[in-house]
Amino acid sequence: MTTAKTDAFELTVSRAAAFAKALAHPARIQILQVLARKKTCVCGEVVSELPLAQSTVSQHLKALKQAGLITGEIDGPAVCYCIDARAFNSIRKEFVSILDSITADVDCC
Repeated sequence: MTTAKTDAFELTVSRAAAFAKALAHPARIQILQVLARKKTCVCGEVVSELPLAQSTVSQHLKALKQAGLITGEIDGPAVCYCIDARAFNSIRKEFVSILDSITADVDCC
């Protein structure tokens, strides 16, 4: 059985890469800002705050959820989203640690 090449990397590095990939679109960053500003679970309000179609916003929400940055709870016919603060802070710390290790004592060019 073959393994994916990404399996050869440390878990911390893989999680940071997933975090970076999830943030690689301006709509996703803006969605996180909307959720953070609301400070509560948001059901349909995200779409009204973005210049995108509902289906496009849903795809971005799905990517953020898969990366572990937000949670989604079913509330009747709607899904309510909020930032997963514990997971977000954990991933953020890992990402900052990686960036610090890359930039520490760099003195070239």
